Amino acid sequence: MDSKFAGYLIKRILLALGTILFVITVTFFLMHIIPGGPFLSEKAVTKEVQEALERKYGLDKPLHVQYFTYLKDLLRFDFGWSLKQRGKTVKELIFSGFVDTVKVGSLAAILAIAGGVALGSLAAVRRNKITDKITMVVSTAFVAAPSFVVGTFIMLIFLVYMPRWLGTRAPEGFFYAVLTLSFYPMAYITRLTRSSMLDVLGQDYIRTARAKGVSKSKVIFKHALKNALIPVLTFVGPMIAYILTGSLVVERIFSIPGISRAFINSIINRDYTLIMGTTIFLASLIVIMNLITDILYRIVDPRIDFS
Repeated sequence: MDSKFAGYLIKRILLALGTILFVITVTFFLMHIIPGGPFLSEKAVTKEVQEALERKYGLDKPLHVQYFTYLKDLLRFDFGWSLKQRGKTVKELIFSGFVDTVKVGSLAAILAIAGGVALGSLAAVRRNKITDKITMVVSTAFVAAPSFVVGTFIMLIFLVYMPRWLGTRAPEGFFYAVLTLSFYPMAYITRLTRSSMLDVLGQDYIRTARAKGVSKSKVIFKHALKNALIPVLTFVGPMIAYILTGSLVVERIFSIPGISRAFINSIINRDYTLIMGTTIFLASLIVIMNLITDILYRIVDPRIDFS
């Protein structure tokens, strides 16, 4: 690792930590500014019981004291106990739901990358042909469509029309969720790959390879595709974060017991510790994926200058 890249990496890590601290601070104070509290919805809670609960969880202390206490606990990766789901830690609730979120998200990411690169490359090779035009029209439509619209469309196809046509049993909601989450990033990667591939195919070294009689498949897969994937890589990190965080809506639509259940329930119940935990976790996920993407730049293309 050279000094320029090391310096760049240190700056990016510090920026990432600063971003996460900003999210923690804003979320913490906004959450406490909003009127109400986690124990006001409890049935038959007297003022004495409410005060006892606030003392138990430290909510009776000044706000700045609560804030610094929370930061100190975070340094030990202690997210605290849920205020509404008694006997369960925030960490336990987050990771129990995140397992299903990762299953859906990882399959959606693999499908999006594989499908997007394949379709984008095909569209570039078949430029201005009917294959290219159909691919671009479809990918543009899916880029513009919100996930809940895509999810509704998928359910309509598989639950209404396909059983009627084929007499097949409907797949599980897990299958629908993977498809719904993959369509937007797949469409975006398709367009990105096509644009990048066309640019690479017009380079001098590609024309030289063709002039030397190198086969078309070797030119595309060995010479063009590798360099065309560099812009795609810039999207992969944020895409994975988008899929995992964007799955909140999709999980609710298809009743997937992922992290969305903990996140939404925490907001409904004013569960302060769970709100903080899920927000920090999801924000950190986005920041870390962007940081990993920056590091991968250097691995894929050592020519990048980080000065």
